[in-house]
Amino acid sequence: MTFQRARSEEQREVRRRVILDTATAMLDEMPAGEVSLNELSRRVGLAKSNVLRYFESREAVLLELLDQAVQQWVAEVVAELDRAHDLARPVAERGDRLAAVLSSSLSRHRTLCDLIAAQPGVLEHNASVDAVLRLKRSLRDNVAALADAARSLVPELGASATTVCVMAVVLAGALWSHAQCSASAMEAYRIDPELAALRQDLPDALEATLSTLITGTLARSLG
Repeated sequence: MTFQRARSEEQREVRRRVILDTATAMLDEMPAGEVSLNELSRRVGLAKSNVLRYFESREAVLLELLDQAVQQWVAEVVAELDRAHDLARPVAERGDRLAAVLSSSLSRHRTLCDLIAAQPGVLEHNASVDAVLRLKRSLRDNVAALADAARSLVPELGASATTVCVMAVVLAGALWSHAQCSASAMEAYRIDPELAALRQDLPDALEATLSTLITGTLARSLG
């Protein structure tokens, strides 16, 4: 694809959208850490210097994609929690339901988990303060919406619903990294089955950890 110079705001927005869409497609093929500005520029059909007219860095592109992915995920979870709303059920059952919804939804959004995993150690290290501020403020607002939905299902969580939702995102990134086993690790597990306990399966590990977190939080809140 070859672009003429963008002369209007509408044309600039088209360029931005193409860059973002191309980066999204690349994330279907490779981890976020392997997405390079050179390859992104080649696929878009712009010189690297021209891509940098629209985004300050490779990391800025990926941070924007992370923000969009979080917004989409939160919208889906809020809708799912609304359907699960049933305060007649025991609080422990509702807490487990919250853990199941959060873990299963995050596990379905593989690119989101990959971006979350890359966020603190990679994506935020070559981004401006303004770019990080935009992301953090958007994350704050999305977590607030998610916490409200969590409280509608488990009102007993109170203000701690925010902590539960934040930790769901953090744990998803950490467990995602551990679940991406290398060929050497897979062979090690095959050779020594006693090592199997060290291997993490994202959906199961995330649900079990969140269920434990929610149960403990409820015990402290209600005790």
